[in-house]
Amino acid sequence: MTTAFDFSATAIDGRPQSLDAWRGKVLLVVNTASKCGFTPQYTGLEKLWRDYGDRGLVVLGFPCDQFGHQEPGDEEEIRNFCSLTYDVSFPMFAKVEVNGGNTHPLWKWLKSEKSGLLGLEGIKWNFTKFLVGRDGQVIRRYAPTDKPESIAKDIEKALG
Repeated sequence: MTTAFDFSATAIDGRPQSLDAWRGKVLLVVNTASKCGFTPQYTGLEKLWRDYGDRGLVVLGFPCDQFGHQEPGDEEEIRNFCSLTYDVSFPMFAKVEVNGGNTHPLWKWLKSEKSGLLGLEGIKWNFTKFLVGRDGQVIRRYAPTDKPESIAKDIEKALG
C-alpha cells in the first residue's frame, strides 16, 4: 500500500527530501503562494506547526505557480518572503505543479486518495490542504477557504 512516506520532493534549499523522514508523524500538506488572497494563511499554518509540532504534526508547504501566476519568484525569493513576512519555520519545498501533465507524484497521489468538491480530483486554487495520518494515509482534504485554525480539531484527533 502506498503512503505519503513513500514520496520525495526537493526542499526549498535544493536538497532532496524524503517524506519518510516524518514517518509516524501527522502531516498537513499545503500548496502555497506568496501573492494570493489566501497568503495570510501562512500565519495560521505556522501557528499549527508551533502549537502541535511537539506532539507530532509537520506542516509541509509546496509553493505552486499554477493559479493566477501568484508564486512568480524563485525558491530563494519564496523562502525569504515566507521567513521575513510570516516567520515561517515549517518545512518548505521547491515549486511544484499540482495539476496537469507535470503534476508532482505526491500531489497526484494525494488527489487520487481524496477528491475535492463534486468528486473532482484537480486542485482548485492555492492553499488546498491534505491532512495525512501517522499511518501515511490521507484523512481529509480541505478547500483553500478552510482556514488553518478551523482544522485544529481534526489535527488533534489525528494526533491521538
